[in-house]
Amino acid sequence: MTTTTATATTAQTTTTAATATRQTGRVDFAKAAPKAFKALISLDAAAREGLDPALVELVQIRSSQLNNCAYCLHMHTTDAHKAGESDERIALVGVWEEAGKGGFYTEKEQAALALTEAVTLLPGGVPDEVYERAARHFEERELAQLIALIFTINSWNRIAVTTRKVPGQGLRTHRGERRRRSPPDHVITR
Repeated sequence: MTTTTATATTAQTTTTAATATRQTGRVDFAKAAPKAFKALISLDAAAREGLDPALVELVQIRSSQLNNCAYCLHMHTTDAHKAGESDERIALVGVWEEAGKGGFYTEKEQAALALTEAVTLLPGGVPDEVYERAARHFEERELAQLIALIFTINSWNRIAVTTRKVPGQGLRTHRGERRRRSPPDHVITR
C-alpha cells in the first residue's frame, strides 16, 4: 500500500466514523474499541464452528427480535436468505412455538430457539426443562457452541442497540466481511 493510498484510506475511515457518530450521536464501537471488537469477531467465529449455518441465523434472528435490535435483525434475515432459509421460516421465527406445531421448525430448531429465549431473557435463570430439551438434541460440544453463539449475538445486539446502529448502513457485518448494499426489492433501479 502506498503512502497516498494509506492516507486516503485513513481519511475515508475517519470520515465514515465521523459520519456514523453524527448520524446517531453515539460512539462507533469498532473504531473506539478495536481490540474488543476484534475479540468479539473471533468469539463469534469460534461460536459458529460446527453449527448448521441456517440454525445459526435462526438463533441470531430470534435474539435480535427479543433485544429489539433492528440492525442485527436486518443483517441476520439477509444472511438467513443467503444460507437458504425461506421467507416463510424467517417471518415465523418470532412465533416459532406455534409455527413448530405446523411443522415449520424441527424439534432440534425449536429446542435451540427455546434456549435462545431463556438465555436472552434470563427469567430467573435458564429453566431445567429448557436446558434438558436442548441437551437431548445437541451433543455436549454442539450445545456449548450453541450457548456461546447465543451470548455472542446478545453481545452484538447490546452493542448495536447502545450505539444506535442503523439497519442496512455500514459496509461490514460483525464477522468483519464486506457487505455490498443493494436496494430493497420494492425499489426500482435502472
